[in-house]
Amino acid sequence: MGRDRSIDRRSADRNRNGNRNPNRKREAEQCRNADRNRNPGRKRGTDKKLAQQERQKKKKKRRRRRVVLLCFELFILAILCVVGYGMLKLGKLDINILNPNNLEVYKDTGPYTNIACFGLDSRNGELEGGVQSDSIMIVSINNETNDVTLTSVYRDTLLLQADGNYEKANSAYNRGGPEAAISLLNRNFDLDIRNYVSVNFSALVDVIDALGGLEIDMTQEEAFYCNGYAFETAQVVGKEMTKEDCIDEVAGTQLLDGIHAVGYARIRYTEGNDFKRTERQREVLELTVEKAKKANLLTLNKIVDEVFPQISTSLSITDMLGFAANILNYNIVGKTGFPYAVTTSEDVRNHTGSYVVPIDFIGNVSMLHQNIFAEEWYEPSSKVKQIHDDIIYLTGVTEDATAMNTTFEGDTQ
Repeated sequence: MGRDRSIDRRSADRNRNGNRNPNRKREAEQCRNADRNRNPGRKRGTDKKLAQQERQKKKKKRRRRRVVLLCFELFILAILCVVGYGMLKLGKLDINILNPNNLEVYKDTGPYTNIACFGLDSRNGELEGGVQSDSIMIVSINNETNDVTLTSVYRDTLLLQADGNYEKANSAYNRGGPEAAISLLNRNFDLDIRNYVSVNFSALVDVIDALGGLEIDMTQEEAFYCNGYAFETAQVVGKEMTKEDCIDEVAGTQLLDGIHAVGYARIRYTEGNDFKRTERQREVLELTVEKAKKANLLTLNKIVDEVFPQISTSLSITDMLGFAANILNYNIVGKTGFPYAVTTSEDVRNHTGSYVVPIDFIGNVSMLHQNIFAEEWYEPSSKVKQIHDDIIYLTGVTEDATAMNTTFEGDTQ
């Protein structure tokens, strides 16, 4: 009896649970069938609506893909237009392909790009040689930090030439053009310079004029000589200048046009002589770069059209486009003259004239590598050691000689 009552209770539970009640399940199925019979188009309408929604979703997806593809194509087209325009403009440059075997590259300096810049005393537009390099500058770019250092090499520095003789640094460009001038720097300073940029006075005048001039703080003595050099510069570049165009010969900040700014950079007959002159060159270059970074596209386009034909370089179009794209990120962190410890001498064996003589040549080159490349453990090459000994023999200037002052306000190491 007890067992029968237990079975009855489980049966009652199944009856209360619709999922387990076969009668209730059959009733639900009959209701659904009856509903379908009463509304035979309902299911077909629902299926049709769902299919239509699915088609609309697919159409929207295809439309989005087409829009994304179109945007991407326009983006690529814009890049190609910019590159094409840049290549068209850069085509105005005199691009000179150098023979790397003639450059005497010492060793790779790691994440640095080193470029030799030459300001030419060109009276007839010469760019490839046969003229003295009035200014020699090594521009070193740290490609990881975008920091830039400017190192001016004193043009009268006694250095080893390609023929084994010692002469002034600026004579190399006159003798063998940019290849000879680059190899001079690599040979004497253990560098890896592979490219150059050469400009004449006229190009710099045009750039500064296009930028609206430069504001420069001068002494009264500098203002006086600036006018004198401006007259000479005007004759060299073929521009007219009268006394009415002279600046005020007073101390203070003045706005200089291209003629006067280049004249200012060429002054050497003041306190500091050629050492101070190279500092002025670095100042003019830095001010020009900073002003160019803020110039509008119309101004930059004018500079490209007027100035590029007056520039010679070995940089490829790809290199130049890369530098142009990154120009706003570059930061000049060091400006110095080189060699750091020097004296002058008119008593050089088998030479006439006045020369800039490095004191402790190895020490100077070691400091150069430390200042530019942060090489704490630089080991000079056998060539640098030979030059060190040769300079002492030719000049009698030893490591304990008294160095001249070559560092002025504005120079940083």
